[in-house]
Amino acid sequence: MTSPISKITEFLALGGPVVSFLLVISVIALALVLFKLVQFTQISASKAKQPNSPAYKAVHDKISQLKEGINAGSVTHDDAIELAEVIALGQINKHRSGLRTLDLIVQIAPLIGLFGTVLGMIDAFQALQTAGSNVDPTVLAGGIWVALLTTAVGLGVAMPTNVALTYLESRLERYQSALHALVYLSLNPAANGTHASIDQQ
Repeated sequence: MTSPISKITEFLALGGPVVSFLLVISVIALALVLFKLVQFTQISASKAKQPNSPAYKAVHDKISQLKEGINAGSVTHDDAIELAEVIALGQINKHRSGLRTLDLIVQIAPLIGLFGTVLGMIDAFQALQTAGSNVDPTVLAGGIWVALLTTAVGLGVAMPTNVALTYLESRLERYQSALHALVYLSLNPAANGTHASIDQQ
């Protein structure tokens, strides 16, 4: 029986450096997705309303200071809301790191795969030209198959990464909406006594 290591080695030999590079990118993407999933366990729309959550404490403490400033007349209501929004945005930006890297992987992985296919097709047709009238169709077909392998690997890296990125971004958007609601309900006098309708996760 062929060992898994032998199969991987054979696969890398067929795909060449382009497939090897794509596999390295896939490992980076997987590690980053797992890291973000662990990080995002600390945030959700519901946790933004929990007094013991770090984001709630940071925003709520600032809101309390701003309320004191409004009552003392040193801060206007509009300025207080703006400052609280900046604090909330800072909490969001703490969790944005890494998402742009995932987005970059989604964009470049198929292009790298296509680049490998173009290089493989060039090699295949050079071999066809060199063979002249003694062309073996099976050899040409094998060269084209290997060339298309890089495109398949590129798409295989990009698609699951894109799914993970969409999920992470949607969670972050809901969390951001929850923090904005916290700011609005805390500093808008007309909202006192009302409850924000925030999707639970």
